[in-house]
Amino acid sequence: MSVIPDNSATGSGSPTLAVLDPVAARHAAVHAPAARFTGSLAGATVAFIDNSKPNFSLLADDLEQLLLSRHGVARVLRHRKPNASIGADPSVLDRMASESMVVISGSGD
Repeated sequence: MSVIPDNSATGSGSPTLAVLDPVAARHAAVHAPAARFTGSLAGATVAFIDNSKPNFSLLADDLEQLLLSRHGVARVLRHRKPNASIGADPSVLDRMASESMVVISGSGD
């Protein structure tokens, strides 16, 4: 936070404090029926939502390789949010819910 001198509002030359609202805009919840787990990920699509925190992409890289090589996952979808404080766009959530058996939302540091 910084104090910014601003003569235009008061004409007095007094400093003005700029206050920023850190709260992200709210979005309606997305509801989708849960898929029945068959006990195997073979042939499944798995999705990752990367919240842009440090190191999550490294974890997701390793998990992706394990899922593909050891568990027979057919495809991995990935979406990286612009930053951690904003939720994923509803269209991204809809796509992941409709195309994936599993969605992993990550945090790293």
